[in-house]
Amino acid sequence: MPRSRTAEEILRRLVFLGGPSREGSAVHVEQVDARLPRYGEWPQWADPLLVERLMANGVERPWSHQVEAAELLHAGRHTVLSTGTASGKSAGYLLPALSRLLGDAEARSKRTPAPVRASLLAPSEETLAPAAPSARQRAATVLYLAPTKALAADQARRLRELDLPLPPAVCLDGDTTAEERRWIREYGRFVLSNPDMLHYSMLPDHRRWAGFLRRLAYVVVDECHGYRGVFGAHVSAVLRRLRRLCAYYGADPIFALASATTADPQATASRLTGLDVEAVTEDGSPRGRMLFALWEPPLTDARGERGAPTRRTAVAETATLLADLAGEQVRTVAFIRSRRGAELVSIMAREQLERSGVRGEQVAAYRAGYLREDRRALEAALQSGRLTAVAATNALELGVDIAGLDAVVMAGYPGTRASLWQQAGRAGRTGQEALAVLVARDDPLDTYLVHHPEALFGKPVEATVFDPGNPYVLWGHLCAAAAELPLRKDDLDLFGPGAHALAEELGRTGWLRKRADGWYWTRPERAADLSDLRGSGAEPVRIIEADTGRLLGMADGAAAAGAVHPGAVYLHQGESYLVRDLDLDASIALVEAKDPGYATYAREQADVRILKEERVEEWNSHCRIAYGTVAVTSRVVGYLKRDSRTGQVLGEEPLDLPEHTLTTKAVWWTVTPAGLEEALLGAPDVPGAAHAAEHASIGLLPLFADCDRWDLGGLSAAEHPDTGLATVFVHDGLQGGAGFAERGFAKARDWLTATRDAIAACECRTGCPSCVQSPKCGNGNEPLDKTGAIRLLEVLLKPS
Repeated sequence: MPRSRTAEEILRRLVFLGGPSREGSAVHVEQVDARLPRYGEWPQWADPLLVERLMANGVERPWSHQVEAAELLHAGRHTVLSTGTASGKSAGYLLPALSRLLGDAEARSKRTPAPVRASLLAPSEETLAPAAPSARQRAATVLYLAPTKALAADQARRLRELDLPLPPAVCLDGDTTAEERRWIREYGRFVLSNPDMLHYSMLPDHRRWAGFLRRLAYVVVDECHGYRGVFGAHVSAVLRRLRRLCAYYGADPIFALASATTADPQATASRLTGLDVEAVTEDGSPRGRMLFALWEPPLTDARGERGAPTRRTAVAETATLLADLAGEQVRTVAFIRSRRGAELVSIMAREQLERSGVRGEQVAAYRAGYLREDRRALEAALQSGRLTAVAATNALELGVDIAGLDAVVMAGYPGTRASLWQQAGRAGRTGQEALAVLVARDDPLDTYLVHHPEALFGKPVEATVFDPGNPYVLWGHLCAAAAELPLRKDDLDLFGPGAHALAEELGRTGWLRKRADGWYWTRPERAADLSDLRGSGAEPVRIIEADTGRLLGMADGAAAAGAVHPGAVYLHQGESYLVRDLDLDASIALVEAKDPGYATYAREQADVRILKEERVEEWNSHCRIAYGTVAVTSRVVGYLKRDSRTGQVLGEEPLDLPEHTLTTKAVWWTVTPAGLEEALLGAPDVPGAAHAAEHASIGLLPLFADCDRWDLGGLSAAEHPDTGLATVFVHDGLQGGAGFAERGFAKARDWLTATRDAIAACECRTGCPSCVQSPKCGNGNEPLDKTGAIRLLEVLLKPS
């Protein structure tokens, strides 16, 4: 498709290519107006060579927010830059950081350079060399942290393109060899890494990194809005441990944080780092006009559970849209929530292109779990335009610079408005018009959003929710800190007010040894291994091809029972595998290459017990809502086989796997027998009404909390043993809680009102995936009573 086509022309072409079935799929189209640039002036202190190279790379004049952030950082003030996608946030921290590196005497030295590891550099970069080793003790260092390897690698590439007389910017991650790590410790000046590497490697081995830490001038925390929930709590503890070790070596680095637009970035950045942080939020960058289409897939002839009509799946619809756009030569990224979904979309899109006589190789998948060489090749193909379209997980959401994209397709609401705009902003980065399409999944939240565009457009994005004081997170980091250096009482102030009591408890229980001057780690195991930053809480499961012994990938330990259970379908680089056996004790799943023609979805059963009621509100004489700590015992009891293209259930198989107990936070509400009577619910009707209300409320909570429905769990009971009443629970799906249930309690009336409205507005008669059915229900979506759920929620919401 010629690049001169407007976003309207691309959208009209999409509708035309689908024929009559696509008429009406674009339920709502929002126009996002273009934005004019606001410029600033290059700072007087900026290194002239750096300014020259930035200008040569297309930055003729800095935008106002870049200059504001750079001035704050140069003045020694911790700063968060929170502006839109493609707003050039990196220049805000690179100006002061690289000027500092270039200003060092070492950077100007003409002495013989130290050796360059060729494996660290691309062939065109082999002329770059680090400065003289005799002066390196005087040279400042910079540490850049990104949530994904792809983003760090992209930033390293862009730094090298500046061709500055500095040691090459190098990545320190799980792909870095031992030899490369030695080189980085010895000569690295600008090191790009991730919180996991900091936690597992650099901090525990800090004495070998003493020279680097002693000279650390800036710490860059990129895409910091992504550090939410339990992951955010872990990263906040890691950054505090980094600050403690820097202070030990005499360094006091300036923190520069970059974030997509988020609510109250100053408070979020301060909570993440434990520092007073300045915020820069006025975006001075230009933006091309965007059309944003809310897209509802058409109904199919297939029938789902309980005979309800089903819509075409978001995965199948996204694959078709991606194929149509690629066939028209519209450069596109499609975002899919799961690795399996990304693989499936790319396979289906290639098949559809080839059936129409078009080369299918122009479409590929991109996700975590690929080999390093494969990831780099895909990134290069995207940059060069050799790939027209890619189906990706959110690994490409976070900052990887792909110029020239014309369209973005999202298979389902990504969980937050911040993430929605981050993904949509991947297109139109060079100023051209762009098209964004949100393809609704057949669930309550997505259905609500496509029919209530006001819930997405014209509203501020969410705050980033996490709790740095979460004791289920903090205890492991206190142990790790004590293993790095004996933990003194004064150190505990870094970790928040709850750290003192927690350290005492760790001393009493034998995790730490308390002495007169503090706490010591004396156990034989590695303290860093006690904390899993990504929140799985269990050892990763290795996925091994049974016939060859080849390692294909890894699955999160806590999610393994649901992801790689016996009989599960596992997709890897376009190939389908069937799980033959899962050994949770050995953390191994054995698979065989096989395509059974369906996808699998695990079913769980759960029991919730209230451990502590922490807050409560009496809503009326019949109903109350509470928040507190609960214990959730769950077990995978079986799995569904679904047609990948239609979503139709093909069968169900039982499983016998061990149970798992999770201590977390929940919000719950109760209704008295008199309230049930007012709702016209007899005893046989209550289980179905409560169950339907539970499903719908889980589906709608992501509209009010910074989460996805898969971050949540729930349970309903006609008479729960801990309350003696009809009760509906919605709980965080992560150990210790992640702040989602707490946000639900704070926004409960708005949240549950939207839940009632979404159920009532659905056109189905008895309940469907768009209102009260759940894709992960452990009870086969039985019993469900749509009408009863509406009446139950009306009684709950009745004023006192």
